[in-house]
Amino acid sequence: MTALSARPAVRSAATSDYTLALVEGPWRHEFVSSGGSRFHVAVAGPESRSAPLVLLLHGYPQFWWAWRAQIPALAAAGYRVAAMDVRGVGGSDKPPSGYALPARAADVAGVVRSLGRETAVVVGHGTGGTLAWAVAALHPGTTAAVAVLASPHPARVRLRSGAAFTPGALRELAYLQVPTFPERALTQGDRVRRTLDLGTASPLPDDVVDLYRTVMRIPFAAHSAVEALRWFVRSTPRMDGRRFATALRRPLEVPVLQLQGARDGFLRYERADVDAVGLASDLRYELIPGAGHFLPEEAPDRVNEILLGWLARVA
Repeated sequence: MTALSARPAVRSAATSDYTLALVEGPWRHEFVSSGGSRFHVAVAGPESRSAPLVLLLHGYPQFWWAWRAQIPALAAAGYRVAAMDVRGVGGSDKPPSGYALPARAADVAGVVRSLGRETAVVVGHGTGGTLAWAVAALHPGTTAAVAVLASPHPARVRLRSGAAFTPGALRELAYLQVPTFPERALTQGDRVRRTLDLGTASPLPDDVVDLYRTVMRIPFAAHSAVEALRWFVRSTPRMDGRRFATALRRPLEVPVLQLQGARDGFLRYERADVDAVGLASDLRYELIPGAGHFLPEEAPDRVNEILLGWLARVA
C-alpha cells in the first residue's frame, strides 16, 4: 500500500486565498450554500437524481483533496460524489464562530439539500468521521447510510475519557487547547507534517504534505480547524456538550460501515468499535492491516474495494 502523490494546485503557492484548495482533477468545483455560509465541494459522477449521492467529509489537518483516490472510483461506479470542505477549511467560508459539532452537522445537512437531494450516504474520515456520526444522530432524515474511517463513535471518546485515543493523540489534543501557538505552528512551522506523521504507518509523500501545509496557510483556515477541535474538548462539561452527548446515544437505524487501520497512531483499534456495536443495528467493521490513520491515502485501493462493496448493498 503506497500513499498517493500530489497533483499541482490550480494557483501558485504565492497565492494566499482559497483558490489554493481548488486542485485540478477528474472533478468539478462548485460552491453551495448552507445556513447562510458558502461551502466548496468537488463533484463528480452522473447528475441524474437516480444516482445516489455520496458526501465525503475530510479530517484534520486536511481538506477535501484527501479523497482524491475515492472520487473517481465512486463516480465510475455510478454514484454522484461530492467531497466537501467543512466549515473553515479550504474553499469554504471561515466565519468567526459556528465550529460546534451540532452547527457543523447542520452545515452538512444543508449542503445535501443544496445539492438537490433529500438524503446522502455520508462518509467521513478522522474528525470528518466524528462529523459523520453527528450528522447521522442529529439529522437522521438526511442520512441514508454512514461510513466512518479511523473514527470511533464519539460517545466512547466523550464518555470514557478518551479511552480510544493513543497517548500521542491525547497530547496532540491537549496542545491544541493552547491559544494562538497551534495556529502559528500550523502556518509558520512544521506542525502539519508532525501531525500527519504521528498518525500514519509510513510518512506521506513530501509533495502531499506540502499541499496540506499550503492550504492550511489560507487566511483563517488554521484557526478555524483548531477551533473545531477545541470545541470538542472544552464543551464536554458544558450544557451544549451534554446535550450533544445525549443526542449521540440515540440508536442508529441506518447501515453503518466502520474502517480502522491496524497501525493507527491516533486510535487504539481494539477499542474503536465498542460504541458502534451497541448503537448501530446494521454495522460492518473492517480492520485494515498495515494501514495507519489516514486510510483514504494510505490504503486507497482497499478502501475503495470495501466502500464500493458496501455501497452496492446499502445505497
